Parts: sequence; structure tokens; C-alpha cells
Amino acid sequence: MATLTARAANPIETLVQHKRVVNAMAWLDKNLDWITEQQIAITEIPAPEFHEAARAAFVAKILAASGLDVRTDSAGNVIGERHGSDDKDVVLLVAHLDTVFPAGTDVHVKRSNGRLLAPGISDDGAGLAALVATARALDQAQLKTQMTIAFAADVGEEGEGNLRGIRELMAAYNGHLRAVIALDGAATDYVTTIGLASRRLDMQITGPGGHSWSDFGAPNPITALARGIVQFSRTRVPDEPRTTFNFGVIEGGTSVNSIPSEASVKVDLRSEDDAELARLESELRKSFASAVDEEMAAAVPGSEGLKLKVSVIGVRPGGKLAPGAALLNAIENADRYLGNRSRLERSSTDANLPLSQGIPAIAIGAGGQGGGSHSLEEWYNPAGRELGLKRAMLTALMIAGVQP
Repeated sequence: MATLTARAANPIETLVQHKRVVNAMAWLDKNLDWITEQQIAITEIPAPEFHEAARAAFVAKILAASGLDVRTDSAGNVIGERHGSDDKDVVLLVAHLDTVFPAGTDVHVKRSNGRLLAPGISDDGAGLAALVATARALDQAQLKTQMTIAFAADVGEEGEGNLRGIRELMAAYNGHLRAVIALDGAATDYVTTIGLASRRLDMQITGPGGHSWSDFGAPNPITALARGIVQFSRTRVPDEPRTTFNFGVIEGGTSVNSIPSEASVKVDLRSEDDAELARLESELRKSFASAVDEEMAAAVPGSEGLKLKVSVIGVRPGGKLAPGAALLNAIENADRYLGNRSRLERSSTDANLPLSQGIPAIAIGAGGQGGGSHSLEEWYNPAGRELGLKRAMLTALMIAGVQP
């Protein structure tokens, strides 16, 4: 099995003179309109968390038409393999199918002043477009690599998906992955080399419920929830290591004149330090337990009690790419050749999982410009997208190696 070192990656000067690499880059330049059309078509297929199948089927057809050996795994990931001369070693390119937007969201793409406007058009419509474009470019150039390149459109990257797609891919390629490149969003001015650890919890409070008039004074799960939110929000978080929390979704109640029998809030906790993350989770649990006690103390004596249930709905491990890794050397060489300036970043992406397992991984943008991620005002401008496309392809080829 090959050992990956900085010296093992093809020098960029040699790589970009390879006739078939030149042809692959030329194909990207000539087919930018086609790539944008695929991005629009992909974006207009709704893909809420846990409902990515329709979009997956569309991407599978594009990958199959690019000469790949395509399959869909048990998690719902679409994988297309371009086999290398050494089929034991694999470079994985991955872009996520799912979006943060619920079913029923209008995902029709509109155009305005050179921009494409639609929820999910950049995150991760841009990444998925780059994935299929790279596969098509290599096929059209008839370029053969030493390692196998696997192109995966995976599920469960966002929110409560809890990285279930990349987890399945890691298990499937166990022992064979030499590098993972996650294509996420548009920006080319960064390279994510550190996975930001996070925890997501569902804080649920249940009680007897009742009528707002006749049962006034009974403990109210929504009031207890509010007490917990306010109490935990007083928790001090350090600037260094950077630590954050967010109350993202609140649910509960059936009518304005009913004391609810249930209420819940979903909480996102993040930190650059695992110990700080653990402290934050502990404080969250204490705050809500205390809030339940406070609500019961304020209730009519003899009231039926409230119950607190805490469920961990997401765990993203952290990790870091080694400073001398060949993958880092490859992206830096690609940037130098393309005249692109980028900085190293920490973020929460599909790269988290391989990094946590010691597998070289990065997350990079797919080119163009984007903004408004995770909002209904999300936008993408394809101008200059060829930079990101070539950057991703050259990085993958430097690791995979090109056959003469």
C-alpha cells in the first residue's frame, strides 16, 4: 500500500504539461455554461435532510454518463469510481446532496445581475456541479490515474444528518483512502484543514398540560424551556479557544389557550477545544435541570411534575491536517500555479470525520462567488468558476498520480 508523503505528489510543473491534463483543463474552460446548467438543474431538485433520493438519482445519471462505475450505497450516497492502475488506493472527492431547507421551500433558480438566486445554489449546488464537471473533464480527456478517484455525492452533511453519508463512505473505503477532498460552497480563498468539533442536543420538557384558564398555575414546559434558555445564555464562553452556542429550533404547544404538554429546543454547541465543548454541554444540562426545578417551585403545590429529556442528535469530531501532509502541499502547489491566494481555515464539514481518523482531508470551495448560505436569499455568481474547478482537479491529480 502506498505511503503518501510530500515528495510522492506529482510536481505541478510536470503535471500541467501532461497532454491529457491540458485537455481536461481545456474542457472545463469550454464547458462552463454546461456546468452552470447542471448546477441549476441539481439545485431545483429539493433535497431536505433525509430526503435526498431524487437529487441523488439525477447526479447518478450524470456520473454514469461520464464513464464511471456508479452505485448507490445503503445510506443513499451516490458513488462513481474512476479506476486507477493501483485500485487499492483511493482519492475521494465528495460534495453533499442535502440542504438545510425544509420540504416545500421554493428552490426555483432565478437570475439577477449575473447572479443565480435560490436556496442551496451555492451550498452545495456549487460543490455538486464541480464534482460532476471534474468527472466529465477526466472522461473527455481520457485521463488515467494511478490511484482510483471516487466521486461521491453524499447525504447527511447538514444539521441533524450528523455526517451519516461520509461515515458510510469512510467505512466502505476503510484502509484504502489516501486523501479526501470535500467540495463545499464556492469560495477559493480558503482551505479548511481543521475540523471544528460540535455537539447538537435536543432539550425536551414534558408535563401534564391543561387548559389556560381552569388549570392556571400548572407547570408549563414552554416557560421552563424559556427559563433554561435564559439561564444558559448567561454562560460565559471564551474568545480563545473560540466557542459558540445557538438555539436553532423551538417546538411545542397546540393552541394559544392550552398549557402545552411538551416543548423542545435544539441547540448547537461548537468549540475549537474538546474540553471547552464538554464544559459547555455540562452547563447546558445543568441550566435546563435547574430551569425545571424553578418552574416546579413556581407552580401550584401538588402539581404533576415536569420531566427533562436530553438527546444528543449530532456529534462532529474535530481533527487537523498535519502541516507537512502531501495533500496540503498539493493544494498549495495548485494555488501557486493558478495564482490563487488562500488561507488555512477551521470549519465543520465532511472533512471532519476523516481528519478525526488521521486520514488527510481538506474542504475547499468549488469556484465562483456565493453568499447568503443557509438563507432564502442565497446566491451564486459563476464568473471565474474555472479557477475553483481547476484547483480541485489539479489537487486530486497530484495525489492520485497521472499515468504516462
